[in-house]
Parts: sequence; C-alpha cells; structure tokens
Amino acid sequence: GARSALFLPFKNLSLIIVDEEHDPSYKQEDGVLYHARDMAIARAHFEKIPIILASATPSLETMENVREGKYRALHLTSRYGTAGLPTVRLIDMRNEPPERGDFVSPVVRKEMMATLARGEQVLFFLNRRGYAPLLLCRACGHRFECANCSAWLVVHNRTRLECHHCGHKEALPKACPACAAEADKLAPCGPGVERIAEEVRQMFIEATTQPKLALLSSDESIPPETWAAIEAGDIDILVGTQMVAKGHHFPRLTLVVVVDADVGLDGADLRAGERSYQLLHQLGGRAGRGELLGTVLVQTYAPDHPVMKALVAHDRDRLMALEAKERRAGNWPPFGQLAAILLDGKDDLAVRAAGQMLARTAPDDARIKVLGPAPAPLSKLRGQYRYRLLVKTSGGIHLQRTLRGWLGTQNFKGVRIKVDVNPYYFM
Repeated sequence: GARSALFLPFKNLSLIIVDEEHDPSYKQEDGVLYHARDMAIARAHFEKIPIILASATPSLETMENVREGKYRALHLTSRYGTAGLPTVRLIDMRNEPPERGDFVSPVVRKEMMATLARGEQVLFFLNRRGYAPLLLCRACGHRFECANCSAWLVVHNRTRLECHHCGHKEALPKACPACAAEADKLAPCGPGVERIAEEVRQMFIEATTQPKLALLSSDESIPPETWAAIEAGDIDILVGTQMVAKGHHFPRLTLVVVVDADVGLDGADLRAGERSYQLLHQLGGRAGRGELLGTVLVQTYAPDHPVMKALVAHDRDRLMALEAKERRAGNWPPFGQLAAILLDGKDDLAVRAAGQMLARTAPDDARIKVLGPAPAPLSKLRGQYRYRLLVKTSGGIHLQRTLRGWLGTQNFKGVRIKVDVNPYYFM
C-alpha cells in the first residue's frame, strides 16, 4: 500500500516490509508531517514484529543504524537470474558537446543508433517535466513567473505555461508583456522531457523507418497497453522522468541515457549527493535486466564529482562513507537533529516579523543553534509568503519537547507555523 496503509487496523500483523526504504516520497509533506519509514519502524516496535527495510541504495540513516548495531544487514550479492550490473560511462559534455540548440551528445546518438540496430530499446531520462523550465524574452530579458508563486512558469507542449507548484495555467503569450516584443523573441530555455522527445524524433526525420517512441511523464495519460507494448519490445525509445527510474522490468532495454545528470547535485538540500546517487543508480538498474548486457551513458559537466565516480565504480559504500564524514563534521542528520520552522501568511511583513520574534525568543542553550529567519527558497507559494528558520541541536537535547516549550506560547495573527522535524525537503 501507499503511506497511509501503515495506519490500517490490522488484526494479526506479522511482518512489515518497506520497499525502497530510501525513497524520499515516504515523507508526508502536506497536512500531518511524518516519515512513513520511521512510523513503520515504530509500529513494528509496538507490535513486536520484524520489519524489513529493502533497498539497493539504502539511506544514510539506515546505514548508520547498521553500523551502530541497531539493525541487522542482509546482502543480496548479485542481480536476479543471469543479469549483471550495467556498464556506466560518463560523457564529459565539455569535450563531447551537443550540436548548437541540441541537448544530446553525438556520442549518445551513435550509441543509440547501434542499440536500435540490434533490435534493443533505449531510455532517455531527464527529471524535468514539460518542454522547457523557463520562457525568456530575448529582447528585454523578461522571465515569465507565476502570479501566485515565486517560481518560473514551465513551457508545456509549446502551447501553454504552467506552474508546477500551484497548478496555474495560461496560454503561451503572443507578445512579451514587459516590452511588447513579438512571439519570435520569446525563447524556451533549457530542456524538459518533451523537448528531448522532440530532439530524438528529429534524428530520424529523414529515415525510411521511424522508431516508435513513448513519452513517460506524470503529465501524460499512459494507458496499460503502452506499458505492455514497452515490455514486449514493441516500442523502441522511451523518454521519461523519475517515474521510469524504478519498479519496471523491460527485458530488451539495454541503453539508458541520463541527459542532465548534474541537475540534482547542487542546492540547499543536505542530501543532494545521496539522492542523486540513489536516483541514478536505480535508473541504471533498468538496463540489462534480462540476458542482454546493459549500458548507462551519463551526460555530465562534473565527471570528477564523487557521485559520478561512485556510479562508474558501483561503489556505493565509499560514497556514503564520504557523505557520513561531511555530515558528521557539520552535525547534520543523522548525527545531529534538525527541525525546520516554516511560517506563512498573506502579509509579507507580518510573516517576517513573526520569524524575527521567534528568533529573539529562541531557547538560550549552547546546544541549540537557530538559523534565520530567511525567505524560504520558494518564498511565495499559492499566494502565501513564506519564511523559514532551521534549528540544529546536539548533545542530550529532546528536540520535540524543546520545540513545544518554545513555540507553544507563540500566537501570531494571520501567520501559520508549521514544524518539520528532520526535514527531507527545503523549498
């Protein structure tokens, strides 16, 4: 079941299995905040039953619990049947750049053609929905932003703009609202999966036989017969987002192409490296799952990044040891506790003032460090202004009890306070 299945009234529950325990989607972000994996562990404890946390790329939290002897590790040393691990190759985009206006390296194109000639399937992966993440006016530099959120509007199907946070949609403009420049000055910037699918189709525009291509994204309605056709090998090329990165078995899929492997490496997320490795490793696992050998081509501008080196060497443990070292030095989870306090409201000044008041009344304890308030990276969402404080603790602090004592007396008119202990998202 999904996260909520955890709370069903089982009468004789004997075992809990959390599959892909590392997956960040186990964290409930709306309404009641909780991590389903952690709650599953708690329920197994209450029921006095075993629990299995299954993953080829376990979270650092789980690996640390194994290291400390809290969990017992069981290892599967090989893939199912005759399948072996795929070969991972890095395409250094500084040395093998695509043609002007394109996003796929000539090296990838050559490998794709050879794969299709053998009657095998190719998957292009880009974790970015739509056609382009931004529409820019080349005459004045105007960028199209959502009226309700501090986010760029995403180009979809070359016909509309859409906000992926609040769902706002509008038709593609015929002129720039800032300078009145005509539509030919409005340029989609960067690729989404729709643009990659368009580029791949263009590669075969002069071919006598057109390969069959399927676009796999949460924006698309994908009927069951499409999945059946992919599994049967009747579709040659797949272009998809993270929905294709796990759980699928396509025996004739032998080439996986990561279009922009660097997209998740940077940012304020302390788990950025860990998540990128997990996603790309799981994605590579789609290649060569049957008797055919698999290859993963990773387009990157940072081939020396530890995540890229770990992917090539299939060396998860070394990467996670490096992650652990860096987080331990900064006292970041799982070696210290962290809580995010998010304030939002319709009045920007009121929300900011509430954040400043919370900072001034923070507990006077050397083991507690309060960072902020500062505008959240997504500083406006669905018309609500957002500020954030981060609370780091060390030593023997009971974080929840401390937060209750501090925040329980606060009451700000028109300002909502949301507390997320050990947050997984920082937007």
